Amino acid sequence: MARRSDPAPSSAPAEGRRRGLFRRKPRTGPGRIAQMREVYRMTARVDPSITWWMLGALLVPLAVFVVIGVLTGHPIYFSIIGVLFAVLAALFVLARRAESAAYKSLEGQPGAAGAALRTLRRGWLVEEEPVAIDPRTRDVVFRVVGRPGVVLVSDGPAPRVARLLEDERRKTARVLRDVPLHTIQCGRGEGQTPLPKLPRAVQRLERKLTKQEVAEVTKRLKALGGVRPPIPKGIDPFRARPDRRAVRGR
Repeated sequence: MARRSDPAPSSAPAEGRRRGLFRRKPRTGPGRIAQMREVYRMTARVDPSITWWMLGALLVPLAVFVVIGVLTGHPIYFSIIGVLFAVLAALFVLARRAESAAYKSLEGQPGAAGAALRTLRRGWLVEEEPVAIDPRTRDVVFRVVGRPGVVLVSDGPAPRVARLLEDERRKTARVLRDVPLHTIQCGRGEGQTPLPKLPRAVQRLERKLTKQEVAEVTKRLKALGGVRPPIPKGIDPFRARPDRRAVRGR
């Protein structure tokens, strides 16, 4: 009597699993072209001349390479290279004009200096919340820690914010006596640093601390509760009002 043989296992499930491993995952966000289109639209709202700048960046390199190709007898080869350089030049112009437009839209708003400081590169500890606030005038002081030491950056008119910045400098100096301390006023007034130039001004400060010393300064600030101001969560510091009874001593 013939022995029944079991059917061979199907390889379909295994093939399905293998295909699933190489299947592309669906994109959760917009593509590169959609992102560039959105950046262009946002920049054009603030800077309408972005179109002409990008056209110039496209046409000038392309024309130069076409002329070189005609003179050397290789117009097609140099035209292809010219297209690549033209696209790169247009993207570079878009990035620079978009950055300028972003700073222009932020300038004059409360807390704009804090947004500019968040663009600092590695090696800097940027505190998200200000360390000193004037609820009445909305003037603020931000603090960053890096190789140059502790940098206090004020955001507000020069005559009005000078006292707030000096008070915070004295408070920090009492805690960190052996750490270099720098103060920068952000604004368009006399002696102030404009918002677009603020990150570069901070990065150009002379480095005097090591990475280990920066970490130690950060720990000391966190231990002393200096990373965040003593403001309860959920309360807008710009809408806070001083307690008049406490001011009168009652």
